[in-house]
Amino acid sequence: MASSVNPPTRTLRTVTDLLEAGLVTPTQVPALEQVARQYATAIPPAFAGLIESPDDPIGRQVIPDVTECHTDPTENPDPIGDDALSPVPGIVHRYADRALLKPLLVCPLYCRFCFRREHVGPGGGVLDDAALERALDWLRTHTDIHEVVMTGGDPLMLSPRRMRAIMTALEGMDHIHTIRIHSRVPVADPARLNDDMADALETTRSIWLVAHVNHARELTPSARAAIRRVQARAIPVLGQSVLLRGVNDTPEALEALLRAQVAARIRPYYLHQLDPAPGTARFHVPIREGQRLLAALRGRVTGIAWPTYVIDIPGGHGKVPIAPDYLHTGPDGALRVRAPDGTIHRLAREPG
Repeated sequence: MASSVNPPTRTLRTVTDLLEAGLVTPTQVPALEQVARQYATAIPPAFAGLIESPDDPIGRQVIPDVTECHTDPTENPDPIGDDALSPVPGIVHRYADRALLKPLLVCPLYCRFCFRREHVGPGGGVLDDAALERALDWLRTHTDIHEVVMTGGDPLMLSPRRMRAIMTALEGMDHIHTIRIHSRVPVADPARLNDDMADALETTRSIWLVAHVNHARELTPSARAAIRRVQARAIPVLGQSVLLRGVNDTPEALEALLRAQVAARIRPYYLHQLDPAPGTARFHVPIREGQRLLAALRGRVTGIAWPTYVIDIPGGHGKVPIAPDYLHTGPDGALRVRAPDGTIHRLAREPG
């Protein structure tokens, strides 16, 4: 069936933009204007061009929906406790050896399931020079921090000049050994990850780019070219995805996503259970279903493509694996393990 979507030439930001692009209908406009007063919309041309229909796996992620104005009792405006764990603006300190640095709260693409959707948006802006320096000073004085995870918003929305300045500042801290950049830019707006930005990421520290990819179709030739610019500078790329209803919640869709990442030299890192942000219930996949999905792929995809299925415990208590459990203790006290084909095998008793 032919697509009714009109390929845009600029970022779609308003309900009118969505209507003109054929992504919403006139009857939806009044309700979506209400959504727009609460949550930002931005769909860059590169990503919008992938949408074949409004409720396909690409459109579903980014086109606003009237259900976003309903908050389920299980949902929370700060589902992973960022606010309570922020000692200074721009810093989140949840784990002993690492901290998040959020230099801005602007993204190229506003995902409708985002766990920071109450914070990000065009008005979120960039930390000014004074605020950024306070955040960097906090990192300088906390010598137990060995890893900095740059997130936001999206750090690759910074200018190359500002990114280079931050990298230089982090490189000057002897206790910082590892830097991670978490970004949706490689698939959402790949032209932004040009040679200047890739050059700005170069450092003597261990640095990793973590690309957020939820569907195989997101890894277009342009996206793979952007990722190669980073890989050409000896920066490894990891992949993280969110398990989403109607996007990647079938064995076929999940397998295709994992295979597409490996084909692009991206090592799948995390498959996230959806964080319960307000208005995101339509994307929820129950944990047990997620475990069955992954179990269905065991033996079908290489271990290189196997992500860690994780949940961020609400309230800021940290991230833990929730992968399928293949091991249990039998009535005789011996361990039993389930093979990929479902058969159960008793293990010899372990010494000691």
